[in-house]
Amino acid sequence: MDTNHEVFNQPAPLAGYNLFETNRPLRDALKFNAPTLDTAALVALGATLGTADMQTHARLANTNAPVLHTHDRFGRRTDAVEFHPSYHALMKLAVATGLHGSPWAGGAESAHVQRAAGFMLFTELEPSILCPISMTYAVTPALRSNTAIYADWGPGLTGRAYDPALKLWRDKAGLTMGMGMTEKQGGSDVRANTTHAEAAGRDNWGERYIVTGHKWFFSAPMCDAFLILAKTKSGLSCLFLPRVLPDGELNAIRIQRLKDKLGNKANASSEVEFENAQAWLVGEEGRGIPQILEMGTMTRLDCALGTSGLMRQALSLALNHTSQRKAFGKLLIDQPLMRNVLADLALESEAATALALRLARAFDKTGDPHEAAMARLLTPVAKFWICKRGSHFAQEAMECLGGNGYVEEGGEGVMARIYREMPLNSIWEGAGNIMALDLLRALRKADAVAALAHELAPAKGAHPALDRLAAALPVRVEEMASELEARRLAQDVAIAVQAALLFQTAPSAVFAAFCDSRIAGNWGQSFGTLGAGTDFDAIITRAMPH
Repeated sequence: MDTNHEVFNQPAPLAGYNLFETNRPLRDALKFNAPTLDTAALVALGATLGTADMQTHARLANTNAPVLHTHDRFGRRTDAVEFHPSYHALMKLAVATGLHGSPWAGGAESAHVQRAAGFMLFTELEPSILCPISMTYAVTPALRSNTAIYADWGPGLTGRAYDPALKLWRDKAGLTMGMGMTEKQGGSDVRANTTHAEAAGRDNWGERYIVTGHKWFFSAPMCDAFLILAKTKSGLSCLFLPRVLPDGELNAIRIQRLKDKLGNKANASSEVEFENAQAWLVGEEGRGIPQILEMGTMTRLDCALGTSGLMRQALSLALNHTSQRKAFGKLLIDQPLMRNVLADLALESEAATALALRLARAFDKTGDPHEAAMARLLTPVAKFWICKRGSHFAQEAMECLGGNGYVEEGGEGVMARIYREMPLNSIWEGAGNIMALDLLRALRKADAVAALAHELAPAKGAHPALDRLAAALPVRVEEMASELEARRLAQDVAIAVQAALLFQTAPSAVFAAFCDSRIAGNWGQSFGTLGAGTDFDAIITRAMPH
């Protein structure tokens, strides 16, 4: 027998499992935030996302990158992006699930929480196609400021049909939207934008403008329409820019090139120029910044949700690998140091899930003063802290797989894709400094300190270190006069809220280990440095994906 080519001690791929049913932390967080929610749709989605067929679609959509075609063979401008069929298969599933607009369709209980859970699950499979999904979710409510446009576009933006064809809105079964804010000279400072728009009369959609300018990051350029910022006579205004004009002609949106990015490969991010493109005013002229900030709040929620989903998938891959692969006479998962690493990663993943879903609940109860205050506070906090932890988390999870995790091939090659994807959510929609500054602005509201204290109150007396942190935060908030420590404050608010949530949603072993390590200081400066008294068995068993 030729044993030279016999393959052994290589783990079976993580496939054919239900992402929702095997995710205890997510299910428990859902029970806390939406106790009467019917989870049947999430069970079905979890089963679909865990199939080998859908994993193949995710791989193919990333290895066959989008291709830009600026002209047809006769020299006419087309400005079209061609995607692999697997991209369209993934988009079809995401839209059919309602991740792009179900909360705006009306009638559903805890619609934002349910959508958030689905978004996290889908991210475990493939995050980059969710860019147009997230933007459609974020811009739809803003579009209501123009009742005529919303009357025409609203049904298509909330429907469950995916239609990638480039044609007139009324001829399509479903619609998606994007955003165009960032310019090469400004980045996060959109007030530095130079794209300008000249008034060109009024029609059925209201005030029409002719737009000239450039956008440095224009993601998902094959969406049916975009909300953009441009300077009008009254200042920066929000404009609705369709790909196809009401008369059926293509709008003058010139795609210059697609970005060659570190990750996010299945998504087409582009640079575009507007050459006398037509757009319509949304909202009040000169008030584009407030509208953009409102939309940014929702995409920042998705950043926190997305990173939480990526953490869960990285952890699942690490647990799947270490529970099958042997080294030095026993399974990796039974090695003491590996158990410490896995338990530490499990704590971080569950805390991220708890915080992200708690933020989603605030969007379901905007009429509640406390929930409105928590939305203001937790949006920058969750975006900052969860996304900031992502890259470190992915590197440590990859190390659990060793060289198998570093390659781009097969089931374990997903880990390399996760690692390349992780930095994006931290950068997109405002990097760490922007989030910390947003927190300072939120804390200046009169109800901010009281709202934070109310949020932490259920865990009072549960752990002495958490009590000390909770008692100190109001004083630090009131005395915060400098931006220099804003990141540290954002970190500590995030950890305190995560701990309070884990007290209410997780077993005592998870809560105690989180507080001992993240707050009391019984922790090193890398994952895998939990104290010896940690209940490793309980934490790892809870996190297992099978």
